[in-house]
Amino acid sequence: MMKLTRTGAVAIAAFTTSVVLAGCGGAGTASVGAAGAGEPTEAEAFYEEMAALSGTERREALVEAAEEEGQLALYTSMTSDITAAVEEEFEKAFDIKIEVYRAGSSDVLTKIAQEVKGNSASADVVETNALELLALNQMGVLAEYAGERRDMVGEEGQYETWTATRYNVFSPSWNTDLVSVDEAPKSWEELADPKWDGRLALELEDYDWFMALHQYWEEQGKSQEEIDQLFGDIRDGAEVQKGHTAMADQHQAGAFDVAASNYTYIVEQKKRDGAPLDYLPLVDPVFARANGFGLLKSAAHPAAAMLFADWLLEEGQQLMFDRGLIVAIVPEGADDPMADVEVRYVDNIELAENSDKWDEAYQELLQGGGGQ
Repeated sequence: MMKLTRTGAVAIAAFTTSVVLAGCGGAGTASVGAAGAGEPTEAEAFYEEMAALSGTERREALVEAAEEEGQLALYTSMTSDITAAVEEEFEKAFDIKIEVYRAGSSDVLTKIAQEVKGNSASADVVETNALELLALNQMGVLAEYAGERRDMVGEEGQYETWTATRYNVFSPSWNTDLVSVDEAPKSWEELADPKWDGRLALELEDYDWFMALHQYWEEQGKSQEEIDQLFGDIRDGAEVQKGHTAMADQHQAGAFDVAASNYTYIVEQKKRDGAPLDYLPLVDPVFARANGFGLLKSAAHPAAAMLFADWLLEEGQQLMFDRGLIVAIVPEGADDPMADVEVRYVDNIELAENSDKWDEAYQELLQGGGGQ
């Protein structure tokens, strides 16, 4: 199991919701924010009924009801390859057609908020990033989900109305044609070594990684001056890349030697495809940001939604694990890739409450400022 040092909370700051809803129009704020008030929806009643079942009895009941519904509306920000694999395998296992809306996490959130505002919610289940799920929880559109597989997810991945399925893990990676294993960074502090000047890349929007590393160094007893110096030395001579996949593409082409904070699953997939990239052994600690799913209270196909949730936490975990993702439940008999390293979970509540602060500090750092 992963070693826990920071757990996520179960609510998001109200200000984050107001930011999201502002993008949907002022008049919609009250209606969206009030979603879920009153009596339980038909979907919620169904979820509660199924929650009393377990094992084969639950699976058989869900399959029968879900196949009668015949379809499932999934909104997700999973990568296209993972989405395609999930869609193919789920449809292969059950007589259910998945209709997928795939976009960036903020677009997924905005679409759901706009649909709720217009009383035209279409999604049955959403799978996306932590902050967006926390916002949806605050908006009152997600239903509680219970089950044996959820109980197997670590407490850091069990939230009020959503459950972690996978983690984006930040770790340095290097081009093996340009950096030997002996030279590769062994700690976050080593990224500040002048030898990496002109050889290192930072990602433009990784302020969540910046916050997590900043907090870690604070807890290690470093002063603000020491932290600023370390980040400043990391930045010196570093180039900035936009997007983790694009950064990995440039990295394998030899545009730079070391990426400070790419996602391990992206590097792992590139590595499996023969790219000269590696991230092992991992720098200790690594920082993990949760992604997960939530069931919609307004789901038109609640049986299919709940069946998908159960499947995602069982067969879906194997599917993602096989493709190099860091999953919430390591499949039985498989080696946990994070077993020998400390995993620190990004503090999503702090990130939500103070996102402007951390984003601005990171941008200031990238532009040559102190980054405080």
